[in-house]
Amino acid sequence: MSETAATPCAAQPADDALHTEAREVLRALTSRPDAEFKDGQFEAVDALVRGRRRALVVQRTGWGKSAVYFVASLLLRARGAGPTVIVSPLLALMRDQVAAAARAGVRAVTMSSANATEWDEVRAALAQDEVDVLLISPERLNNPRFRDEQLPDLLARMGLLVVDEAHCISDWGHDFRPDYRRIRDLIGRLPAVRAEPVPVLATTATANERVVADVVEQLGVDSADEVFVLRGPLARASLQLGVLRMADPSARLAWLLTHLHELPGSGIVYALTVSAAEDTARALADAGHAVISYTGRTDPEQRAQIEQDLKDNRVKAVVATSALGMGFDKPDLGFVVHLGAPSSPVAYYQQVGRAGRGTDHAEVLLLPGPEDRRIWEYFATASMPDEQQAHAVLQALREAGRPLSVPVLETSVSAKRSQLELLLKVLAVDGAVEKVGGGWRATGRDWAYDAQRYARVAEARRAEERLMLDYETTQTCRMEFLARTLDDPTAAPCGRCDTCAGPWYPTGLDEEARAKARRTAQKVGVPIEPRRSYPSGMDRLGVPVKGTIPPARQAEEGRALARLSDLGWGVRLRELLDADDAPVPEAVLEAAVTVLREWGWEERPIAVVAMASRGRPRLVGSFAEGVARIGQLPFLGALELRHGGPTAGPGGNSAYRLASVWERIAVPDPMVQALASAPAAGRHGPVLLVDDLVDSRWSLAEASRVLRDAGAQGVLPLVLAQQG
Repeated sequence: MSETAATPCAAQPADDALHTEAREVLRALTSRPDAEFKDGQFEAVDALVRGRRRALVVQRTGWGKSAVYFVASLLLRARGAGPTVIVSPLLALMRDQVAAAARAGVRAVTMSSANATEWDEVRAALAQDEVDVLLISPERLNNPRFRDEQLPDLLARMGLLVVDEAHCISDWGHDFRPDYRRIRDLIGRLPAVRAEPVPVLATTATANERVVADVVEQLGVDSADEVFVLRGPLARASLQLGVLRMADPSARLAWLLTHLHELPGSGIVYALTVSAAEDTARALADAGHAVISYTGRTDPEQRAQIEQDLKDNRVKAVVATSALGMGFDKPDLGFVVHLGAPSSPVAYYQQVGRAGRGTDHAEVLLLPGPEDRRIWEYFATASMPDEQQAHAVLQALREAGRPLSVPVLETSVSAKRSQLELLLKVLAVDGAVEKVGGGWRATGRDWAYDAQRYARVAEARRAEERLMLDYETTQTCRMEFLARTLDDPTAAPCGRCDTCAGPWYPTGLDEEARAKARRTAQKVGVPIEPRRSYPSGMDRLGVPVKGTIPPARQAEEGRALARLSDLGWGVRLRELLDADDAPVPEAVLEAAVTVLREWGWEERPIAVVAMASRGRPRLVGSFAEGVARIGQLPFLGALELRHGGPTAGPGGNSAYRLASVWERIAVPDPMVQALASAPAAGRHGPVLLVDDLVDSRWSLAEASRVLRDAGAQGVLPLVLAQQG
């Protein structure tokens, strides 16, 4: 149900009235009296304004998709239409779009979680017809206040609906977001609002044929007209692509330390995890480079400032996760470097497309690592809804007969809060639950887990991962490879990448940079904050606790050698924990000595205790014994597991993780006697509690509780690795 214009049709005649009017609007928007439409831009405007069509535009970043919807918006407004509504996925993208609109004389406003205090002003401006463009996030469509108070009026008055980054609609898109699926329902309601059709525009730079077909199907719902599809060539003439394979994370960091200042202009260094981004930024800043990190942990206010600093070239680079992705607009971005590969060529193309949008040359380099695949697996698993958890949520809501908040639901399903919130979004989009005042409630509609669909999505993502690995090792043109992955029929060798023209990037490493990178990789010691309060609703899980954990039963601040996602020790510890249970390597003990030496505790520990372990008893036991031997401390043995031991797997929420270990860890009698006799023997101080891996921290909290009850004067957790 689509009409495709892969090659744009001929421009309208010079005397065409709409073409002339549209060109004048374009020139006013750009403040350029000689501005002309690029191939395809007017055809898209014409489809929206004259034809009142539904259109999908797939064009490379920098082509000018925003010009299409700004010109169309002003033309429709001149014809008496209401405001354009743009559904946009990121606050960063909204900020850029509002700024671009203001420069072009378009009155644009947003309604998002970031400006909730301004909603009354926005509503007043909409009521006075003083808004040309309203930008909202897809999540706003499920906000009860917006859905009930604002959306009906918008549907009645909307002049144009724009779905930006439309690949997010599709299960097959590299950045699918459940709330984007609400747009199908929104589009389905448009024809019933009034007799005159409301044109719809979807835009993206990253869509292969499967995504295009999916988006077209959703755009065409309840419409007799075919969807107008405009696809242009996706290859970027300004990008010079390359892949440099290096031995280990410290070598990749050393390359950045050596060569970052040689890269053109300012740019983005992408990392796969938050800790890798923060560690890299810290190492580069310590070496004198003007860089800053940008991750999911960065405050929204700080994000806006960092984006502006990069745009104004006040920093050489922003070291970022995918949090800095879609929509960030800096036309002269000079480079993009990846420390680790994204999980698909499509996602990679989307990120590198930030560079060289308004310049003739930009450098793009991928530094892949063997740990990439493990990270892909972690994020893929975390993003897929779980059938058992979904039914548990629905059962809890049905039995309650009233809205339940997310913290209350956490006592009904063993899922982390982020996973639970994603699951609720999926169920809401499927119509099984809805968000209302006071939380979430069941709608009463039947719901079934679509196992086949999720299996197809999982297989598609595995196929993308294989393609990403192929990209790293291809002997053909890299730009052509990416374009073919996006089903671009014009894909052809670029003549610039390292397979077409030979390596263009330096490979040597400065010895001082090597040393700094090794020191970063060898750095050990991550604080472990103790649990200080219990999750709410524990009585519903049979655990009689609430509120603050009594200080006399808490652990003290502990230490992990490293996070599993760290650049240096994280890689080594992942390999150790993945291997069969075996005694701890001597090098790990030496690293632990460094952690102990730099700890700075108030009281020196008087003994060492091993955590009870079913999976790695030799590793944990030998680690504890080794620490005791080196520190010349008594080793009191291992704690015991009772009632079968902990039952919750990794990834569950706090309530279920605590319930799974409550009263299942015990202090053996000889250890109780040793703890009781310590003060009489003149030994005053905490014990070291040694374990292999910490995630939720509830095992450590429960072990600390029973140790303190048994007479320990304090508990200092020491673990090999921290999850994350």
